[in-house]
Amino acid sequence: MMHAVVLTGHGGLEKLEYRTDVPTPQPKPGELLIGTAAAGVNNTDINTRIGWYSKAINEATNTGGSDGFETVNEDDASWSGKPMSFPRIQGADVCGYVVAVGEGVSRERIGQRVLVRNMLRTYVDYSPYECWTIGSECDGGFAQFTVAPTLETHPVDCDWTDAELASIPCAYSTAENMLHRARVGTERVLITGASGGVGSAAVQLAKRRGATVIALSSIAKKAEVLALGADQVLDRKADLIAELGTGSIDVVIDLVAGEHWPSFLEVLRRGGRYATAGAIAGPICQIDVRTLYLKDLTLMGCTFQEDEVFANLISYIEAGEIRPVVAKIYPLRDIAQAQDDFLAKKHTGKLVLIPPGDGS
Repeated sequence: MMHAVVLTGHGGLEKLEYRTDVPTPQPKPGELLIGTAAAGVNNTDINTRIGWYSKAINEATNTGGSDGFETVNEDDASWSGKPMSFPRIQGADVCGYVVAVGEGVSRERIGQRVLVRNMLRTYVDYSPYECWTIGSECDGGFAQFTVAPTLETHPVDCDWTDAELASIPCAYSTAENMLHRARVGTERVLITGASGGVGSAAVQLAKRRGATVIALSSIAKKAEVLALGADQVLDRKADLIAELGTGSIDVVIDLVAGEHWPSFLEVLRRGGRYATAGAIAGPICQIDVRTLYLKDLTLMGCTFQEDEVFANLISYIEAGEIRPVVAKIYPLRDIAQAQDDFLAKKHTGKLVLIPPGDGS
């Protein structure tokens, strides 16, 4: 048996049950058993718990983050748009050590420190645009042990702490995927939600590509976001047209949406690109289609990740080209407090959970 946090259904924090009697999973052919050393907290953990992905929900994540929503359509409240299976162990970020292997896997993998690609493709036969997410469609990292396909579990050679490594899978792959899909180069890039896990990743990764980064954040976090590499930080409620001017931005990397969304298209230049992988300020936005077509804009929704996205992240880590910011570490049993702190948005970087023992 192992310690784990079990999600029993869609709803508030009371749906997260810390248990010490959960059966330890066993690796099937082609899988590894991983002793979890650290697991990051992400928006998707909360969105999945509260059923925010359901089209029945129109509010911002924070509206139901602690208590859930009164009405959730169970049929479309997951990444895949299909009903969730409960109980579920969440946790899209898995950093740990291989402790056992399934049939057909070399025992040389035992002992490796690894990261698991959060957007798994093995289980859907590598079908394009299929979303099989660890911690959503299968059990994830909020436990002492988890299993994952050997082909999607990457050994990592670096001097980072386990908590730093656990900051990478979901947030950094989401950010890198948006930059990859938008083909960001040495351009002017506007990044929303820049102090959060994905936003802070996007700042670093955009700078790595040579971009000039204008970041939107709480102005109280300006110094911290500048330290990440941003060239300019504006208050998240700023009048972007007045501050930047129309047509001044090549690419918008958006995680927020909400009421200020129309201004993102206004500040894009003709032929500019907009990429999104989140809508924490609200998913329903108004668009003037004339702005879209008269400026020849490209709008991209970014969930599915091509294989090279995660592999590239591993190479950036090992080359010392990025380094995440860990804001706070919690024991796994304090997951409710960690998610409450996450929703408060007073931190910069990542919040990380540590299970009892590292399984190594």
